[in-house]
Amino acid sequence: MEFNWARSHRYGAPRLASPATVDEARELVAGADRVRALGTRHTFTGLADTPGLLLSTAGLPMDLELDEAAGTATVGAGARYGEVAVALDARGWALATMASLPHISVAGAVATGTHGSGDRTGSLAAAVRAVELIGPDGALRRVSRGEPDFAGSVVALGALGVVTRVTLDVEPSYVVKQAVYRDLPWSVAETGFDALTGAAYSVSLFLDWSSDRIAQVWLKSRGDLPADLFGATAADEPVHMLAGAPTEAVTGQQGVPGPWHERLPHFRLAFTPSRGEELQSEYLLPRSAVQEAFAALRPLGARIAEVLQVTEIRTVAADDLWLSCAYGGDVVGIHFTWVKDAERVYALLPDIEALLLPLGARPHWGKCFVSTEVAALYPRMADFRALRARVDPAGKFSNALVDKLVG
Repeated sequence: MEFNWARSHRYGAPRLASPATVDEARELVAGADRVRALGTRHTFTGLADTPGLLLSTAGLPMDLELDEAAGTATVGAGARYGEVAVALDARGWALATMASLPHISVAGAVATGTHGSGDRTGSLAAAVRAVELIGPDGALRRVSRGEPDFAGSVVALGALGVVTRVTLDVEPSYVVKQAVYRDLPWSVAETGFDALTGAAYSVSLFLDWSSDRIAQVWLKSRGDLPADLFGATAADEPVHMLAGAPTEAVTGQQGVPGPWHERLPHFRLAFTPSRGEELQSEYLLPRSAVQEAFAALRPLGARIAEVLQVTEIRTVAADDLWLSCAYGGDVVGIHFTWVKDAERVYALLPDIEALLLPLGARPHWGKCFVSTEVAALYPRMADFRALRARVDPAGKFSNALVDKLVG
């Protein structure tokens, strides 16, 4: 039996293959009736499932190709971001952002619109310069930034083919300082949200909705860190956002400078991220609607807290990728790490979505949500449907959930 990372979904696919080369993957795709690509299994639902062949990209070589003149790095789709980051930094190069987990695969994170945090920093997908993917006949094709199909081919839910290589924007390596500020009044988020999220290169707010305080604010700076943050002072010892969790799993804090890839994620690559026993949901809403969202959610605080481990609030800059949750405008992500109790979590999600979706919030594609009426939230969804019909007319790369979501 094959499960996702959180063991919240058991894959129904009758076959699993782990090719070691792109040519082997091409042959497998060409010979299958239905195929879905599988990365590090960090999607919390059946988004990556199939009634046919699950094709794991984990065995494909990273084979990093650095083009310093172009400012790009091309890597194998199944490579984990943390491994790519170490290899890049060893050659003096860096990514502009990383997600909280360095354990996720490049292609899987990009395909679902996964992100880090920063007012002026886009999602992981916004850094993609090109994708190489296997089509339904096993042929390889490459789509690059500036080409007509590109904006629909990056955040694509695996519905356009099996991605084998991804080309990313890179920049010279840099140093980051990280500090955690504790016990900030919630009123700061209501009256000074822009100043709060603009206080560093990357800012994350952690809270539980049951008090009038923000328990922790994680600042990651490419320059200096403030001595205090709206009256809150930095912790003088390492802290974890989950009470009682081991602090050796988190990246360096207390303002100690370190390589970008050892500060931008919340967790170290060598440790199991978070507690592992969890479910996750996230809703990304227009930045202009964030105060309405806060006001709507606060009365639900007691019910949320009953099944919550922690909420993280982050910001993401706009992009032009058709199925990106940040398409067309800057967004704020409200992320929920739940206890692993699917019945109680899924009973609460409709009430959260009834508040947030009318404000324009888009659920993160790879996390738990209940609404299947999300297509209208994406102005270019009709273009994506047309692209999908053209490149995969028989629906080899589809499944029931993808069909429901994109229409």
